[in-house]
Amino acid sequence: MHMISPLPVSPLKPGSPTLPLPGVDIDVVDDTGKPVPVGEDGYLVIKRPWPAMFRTLYQDEERFINVYWKDLPGGVYRAGDMARKDEDGYIWIQGRSDDVLKIAGHRVGTSEVEAAFSSHPAVAEAAVIGKSDPVKGQVIKAFVILKEGYQLTTDVIEDLQKHVRYELGPVAVLGEIAEVDKLPKTRSGKIMRRVLRAQEEGKDLGDLSTLEE
Repeated sequence: MHMISPLPVSPLKPGSPTLPLPGVDIDVVDDTGKPVPVGEDGYLVIKRPWPAMFRTLYQDEERFINVYWKDLPGGVYRAGDMARKDEDGYIWIQGRSDDVLKIAGHRVGTSEVEAAFSSHPAVAEAAVIGKSDPVKGQVIKAFVILKEGYQLTTDVIEDLQKHVRYELGPVAVLGEIAEVDKLPKTRSGKIMRRVLRAQEEGKDLGDLSTLEE
């Protein structure tokens, strides 16, 4: 069911799904369950039951409670997305919470970083994951497919670092950039970052049935 969607009277803002529908009580909160200031990233939560809310997970009531209701204080439903609110109350989805990097206490969406890489003239496509760092907590590891005529030389790496920092600010701390021929994707074209993380950490890749051939 649509939760955040424009009504005929809602002015549109490119990139935002606009406002919660009437009867849907949505907020953006921090780790303590308190609403975050305007413009800051936080967890998207639903504060009251809503029409079409599912009531459990099949044969796994405990998981339903632990994943959706107990992760944050206050008895709110955690949607699993990171978001922010603007001064007009519009919601801006930043990405799934497990696809958000935490660098020196700042949250950065993987989609934001990937968009910054892809806006560089040398990059055809990019995917990023978080890599553990003893000082920053996490740094960015990027996997890039370069356009024809470009190679991942030292000069290109330095230019990419400058470009991403210009686009996102000093919080975008790059740990490593690797050139690849292709990225793991589902058949619908969604990048499977968990596969990249598993490869990076030397873990089992898990279920790959949805991976495109």
